[in-house]
Parts: sequence; structure tokens; C-alpha cells
Amino acid sequence: MKEVLPEGGVVRKLWIGESAKYREHLLRLDPQSRRNRFSGGVSDQFITKYVDLTAGLDTVVHGFFVGDTMRGAAELRPLGAGFPREAEAAISVEKPWQSHGVGSALLRRTLLAARNRGFRHLHMACLADNRRMQQLARKFDAELSFDFESVVGEVESSRPTPLSLMREMMSDSHGFATAMLDLQSRMLRA
Repeated sequence: MKEVLPEGGVVRKLWIGESAKYREHLLRLDPQSRRNRFSGGVSDQFITKYVDLTAGLDTVVHGFFVGDTMRGAAELRPLGAGFPREAEAAISVEKPWQSHGVGSALLRRTLLAARNRGFRHLHMACLADNRRMQQLARKFDAELSFDFESVVGEVESSRPTPLSLMREMMSDSHGFATAMLDLQSRMLRA
């Protein structure tokens, strides 16, 4: 399925050594977007430590890039050994890029990655007043449950198929080529 994104934008997996791009994106979030992403206010120091921790876990991060700058991210994180077929998804998009299909494209890619890694249940938690995330979760048929001041969306995933594995492999190949071309053009300009 062809993703319709703002002109010049591309969704691709973050590669080893690119965690600084993720950190810079999270640090650029406006206060409300940051609050929505982390279910509360967090400091710059928290974000720095969070990204360092994320790089050390079995986490898959997809980014929405315009040129070399990450403007949105989706994180797929396994819940741990006690929940072997379950993972959590979290999405953040910088304010100027919201309401342009970026969140949908990021979640679609995250759902494919979850499916291909054998995760049967994907959890998405957000604050009760985060209507944008709830709407996005509903778009992908998530079951929403309300608990105090938060909402948890759960999506069941299909089993991986040769076609789903091929789709992810093709997306990764395209993303890697795009990243290498961006790197090469930056090096030539310098």
C-alpha cells in the first residue's frame, strides 16, 4: 500500500547509530506533544536517558523524515519475558506535521513490524484527553478501554506470512537506500 505523506517525507526504520535523530526529534516536541507522548511532563534529561535505554533494548523505531531530519517516530517495544507475544507502541509527531497522515503511516509500519516479530497483541497507552491518539488507534480497529486518566488501545495482529515479511524487507531496503543517499548528499555538500 502506497503511503500518502507530505511532499519530501519518507517513513523508514532507524538504523544503528541514528539514535541521536530520535533524541533530537523528542526534544523538539512542543510541551503538549511531549506530554501526550510520555503521558506527562518530562525533562530533557529524561528524554536523553530514555533514548539511551531504547537503543539498548530490542526496540524497533520507525521515523518520519523530511530530508535528514526526523519529524515523527513510532516505537515498538516488547513488553518482556512475562509477555512474550505482546508489545507496546508509542507514536510522536512534531506539531507542524500532525494531521497529514504521518501518524497513520508510522502506525501502519509498526503494525507490520509487530506482526513479523510474532507479537499477537499490541498495546497503545495514552492520556484520556489525547483524542488524536485515540482516533488513530480506532482507525486501526483498536479496542479502547478507559482506566482513570488514561486509555489503553489494544490491537490484535495476524500471523506473519511470506508476503508480510517481504513487505517489511522491501520497505527496509528502500529506507536503507534513502538513508545512504541522504548521507552521501550531505557529505558532498560539506
